[in-house]
Amino acid sequence: MKIVNNKKDAIHELKRISSRTNLDNNINVNAIVEKILQDVKFSGDIAVEKYTKKFDGFHPDPMQVCRDQLKEAWDEIDSNLKRSLEVAHKRIKKFHEKEIPSSFTIKGEHGDTVQRRWKPVKNAGIYIPGGRAAYPSTVLMNAIPAKVAGVEEIIMVSPGNTQGKINKTVLAAAYLSGINQVFRIGGAQAIGALAFGTNQINKVDVITGPGNIYVTTAKKQIYGSTGIDSLAGPSEILIIADETAQSTHIASDLLAQAEHDPMASSILLTTSKNQAKEVLEVLNKIIEDHPRKEICMQSIKNWGLIVICENYESCIELCNNFAPEHLEILTLDSKKILEGVENAGAIFLGKWTPEAVGDYLAGPNHTLPTSGNSRFSGSLGVETFMKNTSIIEFNEESLKVNSSHITNLAKSEGLHSHANSVQIRFEN
Repeated sequence: MKIVNNKKDAIHELKRISSRTNLDNNINVNAIVEKILQDVKFSGDIAVEKYTKKFDGFHPDPMQVCRDQLKEAWDEIDSNLKRSLEVAHKRIKKFHEKEIPSSFTIKGEHGDTVQRRWKPVKNAGIYIPGGRAAYPSTVLMNAIPAKVAGVEEIIMVSPGNTQGKINKTVLAAAYLSGINQVFRIGGAQAIGALAFGTNQINKVDVITGPGNIYVTTAKKQIYGSTGIDSLAGPSEILIIADETAQSTHIASDLLAQAEHDPMASSILLTTSKNQAKEVLEVLNKIIEDHPRKEICMQSIKNWGLIVICENYESCIELCNNFAPEHLEILTLDSKKILEGVENAGAIFLGKWTPEAVGDYLAGPNHTLPTSGNSRFSGSLGVETFMKNTSIIEFNEESLKVNSSHITNLAKSEGLHSHANSVQIRFEN
């Protein structure tokens, strides 16, 4: 992990880290994904089965996990784990129920009305990664806002292991969340199946959920025919700390991101030179006995960074420039730092709020913008699974009163038929 102590070097390094998964530059991945999607579009289930066998090492027959298996998974998991899932589910649902957007009506003084009406999409597909780890929390974070929004059909896809099995806790979370259908497929072929539909899988209106570079590229390529949540990259955390923060806490929180993926990024901005050195020492010590040592070491070596800042203002400036997915503030006055933060997917305040709290059960969604995208977007939420429609109704009086304004604007744009469509209604 590199330590830098000047702003110029820090900005350079943060830019390098932020652009580590630029999809536009990966011509090879784009070409592979495009071929897979075209095969799925025209060959449906046959193509999905072919690529599942090729990439995941098993033939998905049957492709769908039956409902009884979901119930069995729920019944078989440990009672303590079951209780934890229920607590998380309750908290996440309660938070997202507050997100439901309100329809509204505005009445004009001449009898006209304008409305905005919110409705859920008919169906949604959620992608749950497999591979390096199982993510029941991601099932909850994607399914619950869809349920709260009122989506009728939720289809979950998730890659099985080499034996074609999906993790039992993931299936249990699917059962708890009331997911309608589960398919043991993953990768770009799963995104294609959801986007285009097959004999077994219905075409969906929205696809959500994180995945590897092939999944993310597939979501990018199908966007337009199907809605998506975001183009999520590898996980990242940025911690702002001062000398009051405990180095052991900082090191543990940095590793909590590093253990996700070799491409995950862990960044510390600190006002203390001694703390920077101490955190690095603790990190190196903890990694030696870490069960995911190799992943952590790759992440920390390539995408880890410690910046020694002159003051809080410098920390805030660098943070806003990087726009992290996760931001922890471990300072004497975290609320003061918070006031200056403009760009962050989720913010965690104080020593008692490690990022893991948000990953599992705080309530807000853990599907967050990465790679600097928190500058213009936020977390997955209920609105992701909804659409708004404008409803406009004028009467004779309101159209007459506003007719000159409409025709003036239409003629200014050279659209004379627009103007005439108003004027003709008042001709005898």
